[in-house]
Amino acid sequence: MKDFADRAGVAVVTGGSGGLGEAVVRTLVERGSRVMFTYRSNEAAAREIAATAGPDALPRRLDLTDAAATRSLLDEVGREEGGIHTVVYASGPHVPMTHLSRVEAEQFADQIGNDVLAFFHLTRAALPWLRGSGGNIVAVTTAATTRYPVRDGLSAVPKGAVEALVRGIAVEEGRYGVRANCVGPGMLTDGMAVRLIASKEIDEAALEAARRNTPLRRFGTATDIAEAVCFLASDRAKFVSGQKLDVDGGYGV
Repeated sequence: MKDFADRAGVAVVTGGSGGLGEAVVRTLVERGSRVMFTYRSNEAAAREIAATAGPDALPRRLDLTDAAATRSLLDEVGREEGGIHTVVYASGPHVPMTHLSRVEAEQFADQIGNDVLAFFHLTRAALPWLRGSGGNIVAVTTAATTRYPVRDGLSAVPKGAVEALVRGIAVEEGRYGVRANCVGPGMLTDGMAVRLIASKEIDEAALEAARRNTPLRRFGTATDIAEAVCFLASDRAKFVSGQKLDVDGGYGV
């Protein structure tokens, strides 16, 4: 499939050096898009992805909490690449597994700033370009906003706000032909789950409980998420906006 081969301009993927973001970058390139992907600190991973994904994968460093830098980079890329047709928000801070009663106000504010405010900065910078292209936004959020798992509040609360922003964009920007949707990952074998397992924040008992609560009795992969993102970004979903597609093996049922 070459869903994006005829699209003018470039796709922008934030968090492209992470497990989920990398899969999105590679799938978009395979489907015919030129992709500018951002990283915050992992330059080595970004360079490795660019080297192996091919010349249409372009890494750039960006801190999304910096509104001016975000706007400057998107404007620069939009001018250089002849527009922006898709924006994928696949970034976000590490999310500790903590009961909400134990979360300090400063920690909560940091999560909001590094996720919700970051996404807001991205959309504000992207909308002029997406209006021009009739483009779309896909935000990678979490299945936890559909079915809440214990100790996942630092993920579910900010991602719930991101999803509300996506619905607002879909309602207000549809008149310009702009679509906005979300993909909600369930438990995966890639991405943040790897860090949580390595840090023992998710132990074997918790993993087994997650399997039991997933009708398919297994976990997904980064590729599963990338497929959903690319579907929503493609013309195959051209009448889909303001929606969330959970890719969770049935966890939210």
